[in-house]
Amino acid sequence: MEQRAVLQIDGLEVAVRDAVREDLPALLALLADDPLGATRDSSPDADSAPYLAALAAIDSDPAHRLLVCESAGQVLAMLQLSFIPGLSRRGAWRAQIEAVRTHADFRGRGLGRSFLTWAIEYARNRGCALVQLTTDKSRADAHRFYEGLGFIASHEGMKLVF
Repeated sequence: MEQRAVLQIDGLEVAVRDAVREDLPALLALLADDPLGATRDSSPDADSAPYLAALAAIDSDPAHRLLVCESAGQVLAMLQLSFIPGLSRRGAWRAQIEAVRTHADFRGRGLGRSFLTWAIEYARNRGCALVQLTTDKSRADAHRFYEGLGFIASHEGMKLVF
């Protein structure tokens, strides 16, 4: 676990830290609090075993971090940051951002922008040559948000769900 970072959002001090087991109900609530997540993820009172196993796997692998923004004991946002080695781009490392969620009460207040900006800088400092993410084609607001941070839709993503 790495040292916490602190962001200033709207006069509020927000800590960026690794997620812990006790955060799971808040993380599940964030995942389920959107139209797509509501169909894929469980409510906070559902069977937590698969989520706990995933959290343990992420926590035990230094190539992955599940991060939260927290203020006054409340989880306000989350994202997963993974580091991937590759042969392309002269052996460049890349960072993959997944599971970006912000609590409904904090959307539009700059928290997401500050959190993503922090994650991008963290990846740059870790030696990554690029940061990539995927976002569902139906999420027009998310597309505008990521484009505002400098991301471009340069590739067509595909998934095979089992």
